[in-house]
Amino acid sequence: MAVYTQLGAEDLAALIAHFDVGELTSAKGIAEGVSNSNWLIETTGKSGAGARFILTMYEFRIDIGELPYFLGLLDHLAEHHCPVPRTIHDRSGALYRMIGDKAVALIEYLPGVSVSQPKPDQAYAVGRSLAQLHLAATDFPESRANAMDLGESHRLLEQCGSAGLAEIDQTLPALVESELAFLEAAWPNDLPHSVIHADLFPDNVLMLGDRVTGLIDFYFACNDITAYDVAVTHAAWCFGSDGSCFDAALSRALLEGYCAVRPLSDAERAALPTLARGASLRFLATRAYDWLNTPKGALVVPKDPMAFARRLQFYADPANAGVFS
Repeated sequence: MAVYTQLGAEDLAALIAHFDVGELTSAKGIAEGVSNSNWLIETTGKSGAGARFILTMYEFRIDIGELPYFLGLLDHLAEHHCPVPRTIHDRSGALYRMIGDKAVALIEYLPGVSVSQPKPDQAYAVGRSLAQLHLAATDFPESRANAMDLGESHRLLEQCGSAGLAEIDQTLPALVESELAFLEAAWPNDLPHSVIHADLFPDNVLMLGDRVTGLIDFYFACNDITAYDVAVTHAAWCFGSDGSCFDAALSRALLEGYCAVRPLSDAERAALPTLARGASLRFLATRAYDWLNTPKGALVVPKDPMAFARRLQFYADPANAGVFS
């Protein structure tokens, strides 16, 4: 279970009392999550009818100084009618509170489930929601650099080393070397930028049927190339879990849904194959680093880096150049 810090009933009740959400009636640890502790919170609600929330304690990899960006972005997007959870401010108006040296935030609970085998109608809805997010964030006043950009991928892969990459798969060192050289030479610098989610995998989308009810986990959100977010989402949604099976129907639906709200320019479409190679390398890099550095017996099982090596090879194959046209 991804609850790294245990909070007793009295501690949780005292914490919830700082918010105007009624009295705590139930708190259950949530198994999902890698870097944070999460609880499903139930309260009496303001009117006594009951209410649900998600309580998050930020444990690893989150700079507390960046929380106003992440949590303020949720409020901004919710105000623009995007399907995202609002941040519940405490009675003093603060976005988060501190318990010792750790920050905790109370977030609106949204209904829905994450799909493991998406259908084209669901991919279409996700494309629409992603475009809506990009447009709604146009006037968000804060800015944050992409901490997981191409330079960070390069750094992580250097730390893995050729020998480490070869432990994962003998083909990885050559693939990484050639792709880094290509991407550093070909990366586009003149495309539109916006706030991007940067991690919109199926488990970060809540759905009821083919309707998106929630986009969640904005902790990689940043300001970067808008079409890069399309590439990340494409790589996340349009392949089997091991990266070996590309689903053309999901690809078409995702792109059609996006373009129904925010049409891609010719320059953005032309850059998508390169951006998708960069997106694949980004997740290959983090997975390879975790694969080599996660201690044995750790609570979190590292994910297979080769699932994104296969995506990378797909996008790099000239025979697949028409995927984004």
